[in-house]
Amino acid sequence: MLEVRGLETAYGSIRAIKGIDLAVPEGRIVCIIGANGAGKTTLLKTISGLLRPAAGTVTFLGEDITALSPAQLVRRGIVLVPEGRAILSRMTVLENLEMGAYQRRDGRVREDIEATMERFPVLKERRNLAGGSLSGGEQQMLAIGRALLAKPNLLLLDEPSLGLAPLIVSRVFRIIREINREGMTVLLVEQNVRQALKVSDYAYVLETGKIVHEGPSPELLDDPKIKESYLGGRRP
Repeated sequence: MLEVRGLETAYGSIRAIKGIDLAVPEGRIVCIIGANGAGKTTLLKTISGLLRPAAGTVTFLGEDITALSPAQLVRRGIVLVPEGRAILSRMTVLENLEMGAYQRRDGRVREDIEATMERFPVLKERRNLAGGSLSGGEQQMLAIGRALLAKPNLLLLDEPSLGLAPLIVSRVFRIIREINREGMTVLLVEQNVRQALKVSDYAYVLETGKIVHEGPSPELLDDPKIKESYLGGRRP
């Protein structure tokens, strides 16, 4: 579904992404793991059109989308849930959800908003409250619900567990599994390596802007080097 080839992104003279190749097959969850500053968020911002690459290509469903704007990418079915959630804090929960569907022109928006509130009952309870009044976990559910209302084919998730309590983290990852089982393809950036590897099918390890390791997620979960570097384990 998504192919990235030779992707490079720079901030001025500093290269944050250094020739990345990766693929996201349709119907799968692919995760990107790595430490702070590895370039994970920069990679998602480049794929979603928020940053322009210095080199390389991004292909989606056979189309070169490297030069397209974020709005054009949303229309083609790529939607980003950004790090920090980016809730419109002064707008109500309902208005935030409506913004997720702002580019749609079909007649099912209202029906889909109600379905989203059924999926996330807390949003239904708080539909008339300001988005900024929600807890961190509630805001994350709102951000995911808002993204789903754009009817994406590919959902990009940037650090969905950031700053959340363990019970809420488990809930967020259950939601990711659920929407994937319903057919959503997901590219997940996450510092909670154990959870990311448990929920995903395939994983890439990013260090200082480069992919240094990749493989099926269950294999990486049992890899001694991954355990030592990211899971707090030790080599035997």
